[in-house]
Amino acid sequence: MPVKKKRKLPDADDHERKCKITSFARPQIRSARLISAAKPFSSKKCLAWFHEYAGPDKIVGPEAMEKFCEDIGVEPENIIMLVLAWHLEAANMGFFTKEEWLRGMTLLQCDSTERLQSKLDYLRSELNESVVFKNIYRYAFDFARDKDQRSLDMDTAKSMLALLLGRTWPLFPVFQQFLEQSKYKGMNKDQWYNVLEFSRTINTDLSNYDEDGAWPVLLDEFVEWQKAWSAS
Repeated sequence: MPVKKKRKLPDADDHERKCKITSFARPQIRSARLISAAKPFSSKKCLAWFHEYAGPDKIVGPEAMEKFCEDIGVEPENIIMLVLAWHLEAANMGFFTKEEWLRGMTLLQCDSTERLQSKLDYLRSELNESVVFKNIYRYAFDFARDKDQRSLDMDTAKSMLALLLGRTWPLFPVFQQFLEQSKYKGMNKDQWYNVLEFSRTINTDLSNYDEDGAWPVLLDEFVEWQKAWSAS
């Protein structure tokens, strides 16, 4: 999860409104698989763990987030951090609030660095579940965008697409080249959602692409560009 160094946090009322992410169902945590029977989860210990990183504003910010990632042995840019943020329902990239931390870590039954480290394989495995991955992908749009903008700026969109699709979509390198030379300065939510659908349903040779389908213009232009480039 890329760490943004500068981020204007919303005020309390705005944060409460925007922090609620209700459209992405999270799977039930399998107790037999995730919870150690030796030591029950402790809310008090979880809160103390949070305060190891939180500042006076009761928020884990970018610098503390880097220390947190170092402690659990995960690079900030690792996709596992995005999966974790999704579980916490974090509203802003590079920040965890106390409420987000306690809610998510309680669901994961993590109250220490060691317990979270023991769940990393589980968090990664969730990316292999089609429905869960789709939910994480959709969550990433609002998570990564500047909250005063309706769209993702293109640099952020390309970085997040590389994180989410770079290793699994064969056409991603070509699509990234298209974005870099295109006129688009950002990506809206409809475009973002449809890129995932396109990556899952359209053949790498684009043979089953329906030009009369309900695809965004951005994807129509990508197909035209790719066919012209291949023919040259």
